[in-house]
Amino acid sequence: MIRMNNVMKKFGNETVLKDITFEAKKGEIFGLLGRSGAGKTTIINILTSQLKADRGSHELGVGFNETGLMLDEDGLYGRLTCLDNLNVFATIYGISSKNSKAALASVGLSESEKKPVNQLSKGMRQRLALARAILHNPKVLFLDEPTGGLDPNTAQGIHKLIQGLQKQGTTIFLTTHNMDEAVKLCDHVLLLHKGKIVEEGVPSDICERHEAVKTVPDLEAVFIKMTGEGLS
Repeated sequence: MIRMNNVMKKFGNETVLKDITFEAKKGEIFGLLGRSGAGKTTIINILTSQLKADRGSHELGVGFNETGLMLDEDGLYGRLTCLDNLNVFATIYGISSKNSKAALASVGLSESEKKPVNQLSKGMRQRLALARAILHNPKVLFLDEPTGGLDPNTAQGIHKLIQGLQKQGTTIFLTTHNMDEAVKLCDHVLLLHKGKIVEEGVPSDICERHEAVKTVPDLEAVFIKMTGEGLS
């Protein structure tokens, strides 16, 4: 479904991605785990054709209109209501405004449909950004740090939404530096450090490959072992 093969990217003299190769399977939650600045967002930008790789190839497996994208910068219109924000994008996608109400309901924002975005809490903005990303029922959904800065209860709600989307058949590409989030959600993870993949696989399998680590929540210990740094 999603592939990269020997992708390299530079910004000036700095190499930010070094021979990145992986494959994400259809219907799985695929996690890209690493510190801020590791290259996670750059990978998403290349896969979604917002950046060009300097070397290597990549494949998304679906058309542009079949992808959804939720970035750290939500790009919402602050003066418009929640519903009007979604209606703008429904028009762009050429779909019915009925989808807007359905998307709001799916993220628990129906009662806030007439509230201007600039009056929303951060958690509500995150949920609205997710509603916009799934408005057109994409086959592939990119989520870049979807719960960054949220309280645990709000983050848990986002997690349930993500798991529900997977059950509906959506392939989800998730970047995070939250180890618990990766373990809870992801079928497969890559550990990314300074633009290089240092480990990959099913979280439990990664742990088993490193004798000092006995349980899945200790996946961060693997990252420290491989890189000498923690994730925060």
